[in-house]
Parts: sequence; structure tokens; C-alpha cells
Amino acid sequence: MVVFVALLLVGQVCSEEVPYEHLISQIQACPKECHCPPSFPNAVYCDNKGLKRIPAIPPYTWYLYLQNNLIDVLSADALRNATQLRWINLNRNKITSEGLEVDALKAMSNLVHLYMEDNLLSSIPSPLPAKLEQLRLSRNRISKIPPGVFSGMDRLTLLDLQGNKLQDDAVTEVNLKGLNNLIQINLAKNQLNTMPLGLPPTTTQIFLDSNNIEKIPAEYFKGLPKVVSLRLNRNKLANGGIPKNVFNLSSILDLQLSHNQLTEIPVISSGLEHLHLDHNKIKS
Repeated sequence: MVVFVALLLVGQVCSEEVPYEHLISQIQACPKECHCPPSFPNAVYCDNKGLKRIPAIPPYTWYLYLQNNLIDVLSADALRNATQLRWINLNRNKITSEGLEVDALKAMSNLVHLYMEDNLLSSIPSPLPAKLEQLRLSRNRISKIPPGVFSGMDRLTLLDLQGNKLQDDAVTEVNLKGLNNLIQINLAKNQLNTMPLGLPPTTTQIFLDSNNIEKIPAEYFKGLPKVVSLRLNRNKLANGGIPKNVFNLSSILDLQLSHNQLTEIPVISSGLEHLHLDHNKIKS
């Protein structure tokens, strides 16, 4: 008992924002399938347990790890008390869009990071918590971005949709509306034939590797004054698809055009720091 109380006191020191009585109830309510270390009582580890359902999560959980399980339903009941969640990792499960209950995410009003990579989603989850800063949905089966899904998402700075099934008609100004402070967007390994439309002017990092893009509109970056890093590796860009000064941007520092069909080096900014042109057909 003395050792147990000592561990609780350590936990209190590490979690000054949580009252002592909350720490006790948190540890007592830890699901039997999971691990709740007294030294880090706001975290609940349920990863790599072969779980098919989410157990009832204690109310003072801030960090929830559920990756590498067999979960196919994101239940509102399991997370009903976990209203203080800041971070949830659901990577490498079997969650489908049909298995995502409507109010499951809505209740997590304090959620900042949502990880749902390597699942079976066919659409962006909706509604999303308004305080979300990072949304990672790579390697799903997403082909739809519902209009209005990002409405009110002013805090979202990172959107990772790599390795999905998005086509041009899914990535539009209407569908991306609401991403007023986005910094990084990853649309690599999708099915895009054209440059995505509607990216907010705050965007600094654009990842478009491994698509089917053949052309960049001449005025494309006019509304993107803060682009620092642009990755277009493994596309179908030839000289005719790159207007003369389209990459002559004062903001850009990193330009990646490897594995395309270029025969000439495009005009670049004098401030550019990194230029990747390997695996092209450059002659001059």
C-alpha cells in the first residue's frame, strides 16, 4: 500500500492539473484490458491487445492508445465519459465509415490529435471536434470529402490523407472550406490528375507525390503565398505542363520533382535551397 500511494504521489507531481482524487478514480477505473501507469495517469494504453471493441474509458484520460487492434466500431458509449481526451491513436484497426457512430467524435470536445491511419474509412469522419489540430487518415479507402466537414475547423494545421482514393472532384474549394489555418496537407498516393483546388493561403507544405498530375496552372500559386515545400515526385509532369515562372516563388525553399518526364530544368527562385530532379529525362 505504501508503494502504491508513493506511485500515486509521483503521478500527482507529473499531472499537476489533475486533482489527487481524480488520479485515484482514474487508476481504479482503468479497463482490465488496458494499462494505466500511475506515473502517467492521464494515459491509457490499450494497444496491441487484440481488442474488437473499445472498453469503457475512464473520465480523466488525456491520451488514449488503441492502435494495432481489431476494432471495427468506434462506439459513442465507450468514449462517453472520456470528454477530456486530447489525443487518441486508432491506427491499424478495422474501422469503417459505417462503423463510426455519429456522436463518437462529437463528445470529445477537447481532442487535439486524431490518428486513424490504416483503417477502412471511405469518407472523412463527421462531425469532427472543433479543437482538432492534427487529423491523420493516411492509408484508408477515402474517396469522399463531405462538403462542410471542415466548417469551424479553424485550429486544424495538419491534414494527412496520403494513400487514399481521392480524385479531382473530391478535392475542391467547397470541400476544403473551413481550413483557415492549415499549414501542411498530404495528398500523396491518391488518384489526382490535376493540382488540388481550394487550398487555403496559409498552406506552407504541399505533398502530392505519386499521383497522375500532368500540368500546373500558370496562376496556381498566386493564392498560396506561403508555400515553402512542394513535393510532386512520381507524377507525369513534362516540360509542357510547367509554365515558365510557375516555380519562381520567393517563398519556396524545397522543390521535389523526381521521377517525372522533364527534359529541362525549370526556372526556379534564387532563394531555393533544395531541388530534387533525379529520374527525369533532363538533357539541358
